Amino acid sequence: MKYLATDKNILRESFTSFLNPLPLEGAGILQDEDHFRGDHDLNPASFPGKVTHFKPAAVLVPIVVRDDEPSVILTKRAAHMNKHAGQISFPGGRAEKEDKTAVCTALRESREEIGLDPALVEAVGILSTYVTVTQYSVTPVVGLVDPNFELTAEVSEVAEIFEVPLRFLMDQKNHKKHSGFHNGIERFWYAMPYNDYYIWGATAGMLKDLSERAHR
Repeated sequence: MKYLATDKNILRESFTSFLNPLPLEGAGILQDEDHFRGDHDLNPASFPGKVTHFKPAAVLVPIVVRDDEPSVILTKRAAHMNKHAGQISFPGGRAEKEDKTAVCTALRESREEIGLDPALVEAVGILSTYVTVTQYSVTPVVGLVDPNFELTAEVSEVAEIFEVPLRFLMDQKNHKKHSGFHNGIERFWYAMPYNDYYIWGATAGMLKDLSERAHR
């Protein structure tokens, strides 16, 4: 379980061994040969078209290198948000014209949303692209974070910033499959409840991707 090490060099070696390499440019088109994840993992009827234009976006999967054990920074979205209010998410958002790569998007959004200094983050790889029903193509960028940070939530977007032990999120016993009905159709999603936090949907899907890669 090198991905649970407390030494940054060991963590870097471990994550780069099972993550996809960092992107050299942005992306918004899904080609036939692309491997991507999304709601269709559990709901095949929602599989996107073969060649579909999505709005490019990126999130940071921030893994804090702590002396006791690594942890993951997550946010709880503000209750007044029009979309996904109160949900647990990674810092991130839609790509802007000035963003050269998905890494730039993830780091910029993390600074804007939680005040994380990009200089404290070492991007080590990416997970599979995650497509959403709102037609976003999200690149999850995994980054190792120096713990000497001071975070400040952007109150217009973020209600709370918290950490979850990486060990808990990587343990497949904590990965649940929940369901509910929308417009009379049963839909399924991954969930990883942690204390009072209900981690689900796209965030849980990305974490499941990370866990599956680590356990190969």
